[in-house]
Amino acid sequence: MAGRGVRNHADKEREKTGPETGRAGLLKTGRPAFPPGMDKRKIRMEILDLNETHLQTYLHCLEDWSDEMREAGNHKHVWFNRMKDRGLRVRIAVEDGKACGMIQYVPSEHSFIEGDDLYFIHCIWVHGHKQGVGNRQKRGMGKALLEATERDVESMGRKGIAAWGLALPFWMKASWFKKQGYRKADKDGMAVLLWKPFADGAAPPRWIRLKKKPQPLTDRVAVTSFVNRWCTAQNGVHERARRAAAEFGDRAVFQEIRTSDRNVFLEWGISDALFIDGKQVRTGPPPSFEKIRKKIAGRVKKRKTQPGS
Repeated sequence: MAGRGVRNHADKEREKTGPETGRAGLLKTGRPAFPPGMDKRKIRMEILDLNETHLQTYLHCLEDWSDEMREAGNHKHVWFNRMKDRGLRVRIAVEDGKACGMIQYVPSEHSFIEGDDLYFIHCIWVHGHKQGVGNRQKRGMGKALLEATERDVESMGRKGIAAWGLALPFWMKASWFKKQGYRKADKDGMAVLLWKPFADGAAPPRWIRLKKKPQPLTDRVAVTSFVNRWCTAQNGVHERARRAAAEFGDRAVFQEIRTSDRNVFLEWGISDALFIDGKQVRTGPPPSFEKIRKKIAGRVKKRKTQPGS
């Protein structure tokens, strides 16, 4: 499947909890929990359901200090409001009252995989930058989030849980999930689909692969952005591409394809991706506005030199 979301820090490593609602609805309280055997004296944290206090931090992927995150607009908020009644669950790792880690997961039927009665983890992220709350990685927070999520999904009666990771040593690493007991279910390029079954007879998930690509236009440079809205980093790429295309007037056209509609996603087999004149642009780590603009300018210039242009 083309175009899984990759964050702007892709080059860096990366008991049942809370009142149960069966969805991600914002809760006024959350009951803290720690994985069995974890030393609470070493990690002073709580794993909570998403609440109003941490909503904006979550929408900015814990990086509300980042201009790049704000550049992504309100796409994730729109996606959240749509998905919270479709089974989206969000857990936040809170340490000393600050949101330091997050995990979000959705029913497989609302994700970009093929799965039978599973949940799918979009992303798990523990803040790893000097800014904001500082680097909170390598302290067991990610494992705590994952184990709380597994207990939550199993309590719903789902047959298992799936996640994705990269075969390379970048966030999110497939090898990390393997260390937590996940098995490889499928692979598409460098993207590995992993899972952990909870029930006998559970079927492994599969990637939904690329069905077709956007084609170049005859008269203008086509800048085509596929956006699912779940990933703030990819939402930022979408907005940069929109702004860059607008600078070329009628020499370029921006085409937006919203894959949060699962039928649209299934038509293309693409979740989040950027194409310029039918050629895919690498978006992990996300390219800058200047880089996207330069690529569009190159295509505009090439068209000027072609016969009949």
